[in-house]
Amino acid sequence: MLGFLILLVGWLYDVIRRRGASFLLSVLAAGPIPRHIAFVMDGNRRYARRKDLEVGVGHSDGFLALRRVLEVCMRLDVRCVTVYAFSIENFKRSPSEVDTLMNLAKTKLTELCEHGDLLEQYGIRLNVLGKVSLFPEDVQAVVRRAEELTKHNSRAILNLCMPYTSRDEMASAMQAAVSETLAAGDPIESITEASIAAHLMTSRPGSPSPPLDVLVRTSGVRRLSDFLLWQCCEDTQIHFVDTYWPDFGLREFVPIVLDFQRKVWARTARGRVRSQ
Repeated sequence: MLGFLILLVGWLYDVIRRRGASFLLSVLAAGPIPRHIAFVMDGNRRYARRKDLEVGVGHSDGFLALRRVLEVCMRLDVRCVTVYAFSIENFKRSPSEVDTLMNLAKTKLTELCEHGDLLEQYGIRLNVLGKVSLFPEDVQAVVRRAEELTKHNSRAILNLCMPYTSRDEMASAMQAAVSETLAAGDPIESITEASIAAHLMTSRPGSPSPPLDVLVRTSGVRRLSDFLLWQCCEDTQIHFVDTYWPDFGLREFVPIVLDFQRKVWARTARGRVRSQ
């Protein structure tokens, strides 16, 4: 009897928690919502060490956090989510950790794109942004398949930046802008910021990302670590959160959305005052 009561109480708690979360998200969705949110998913290894787990478990739990956060973003009708999944610099980590990350990428990319899974459910197009040629061939094949399976999804975009650095992105964009200008017979001086921006990875033809509204970095580290440096501008709200990425959830995310809404409403109010 006691076991049954424990199970019943646990079930009721889960129902209340889910309904409470749904109500909270519906209230948030009534206000202004960022169109584009980016995450530096930091702290997987420290999370694992704190719990005395293998590093691979930390990365796997980090993927679960990505699924959880992505679903929340979709329920709020966020148009684009960009995550820093693997830096070019990460290839310098131990061979065993790199192998673990490559295997995780293959498994989880396949899982995300399966029939009925998150990307199909919410109509999310997957873009893998970065120097994909640095990946082993089997990982490249999975990336191509995942992008192909989701290319007709049009409700939202998930940008997985891997293997990526912002310096590489900007250098590649500048090279492309110069090549395009020379091929057209135009002077180099005709290259503008817009020319370079058009060749950024987030400006991918067919699924360009909206301007970046919010950037979040977890784990308490206060730096951008070569992520979306061009896309971050004076209108991008940057938040540094102490929580490790695998533990990141509604408790950390809701204040970020509320702060975005507060600032949007404040700008709107200032605009009204100036127009009077």
